[in-house]
Amino acid sequence: MGYYAHETAIVDEGCEIGEGSKIWHFSHIMGGSKLGQQCNIGQNVVVSPDVVLGNNVKVQNNVSIYTGVTCDDDVFLGPSCVFTNVTNPRSGINRRGQYARTHVGKGATIGANATIVCGHDIGAYAFIGAGAVVTKTVLPYALVVGNPARQLGWMSEHGHRLEFNRDGVGVCTESGWNYKLADGQVKRID
Repeated sequence: MGYYAHETAIVDEGCEIGEGSKIWHFSHIMGGSKLGQQCNIGQNVVVSPDVVLGNNVKVQNNVSIYTGVTCDDDVFLGPSCVFTNVTNPRSGINRRGQYARTHVGKGATIGANATIVCGHDIGAYAFIGAGAVVTKTVLPYALVVGNPARQLGWMSEHGHRLEFNRDGVGVCTESGWNYKLADGQVKRID
């Protein structure tokens, strides 16, 4: 099989699950979804049809990932975070086929209990604080918190807050990598 699924997990036919991935208690991986290699799907997680998760994606307990979501490699989805896929849901109106897309870039972190309103992408290495409600696109390396989420600063690829000097250069103390802030964007420089 190439991956592990706990006996209480439900893995529908038609899923693609990469080598070394683990699916834990009471989770449901629905048909048509794709999980990369070395993913860890926590307890009580729902992965809906057509969701795509890259390699090494960590999904904590009680997360709902609905149709329309794509996560690149190394994304972290904190406990009980949720993605929406319709902006105007009504119980009596079927809006399948109107699902909005949300893309989460490489290495991004979404904190516990955060809500990602559909149609707004999360940039690579962005950091969404616990409980944040994302209602607009988040730039790469941005640190956002609150309801609605607002940007407070910038984060390194190692998950440390960046401080920039007058020349717009910030250093991640853990990695020693330098980052450049210019024109409202952050880029790693070597």
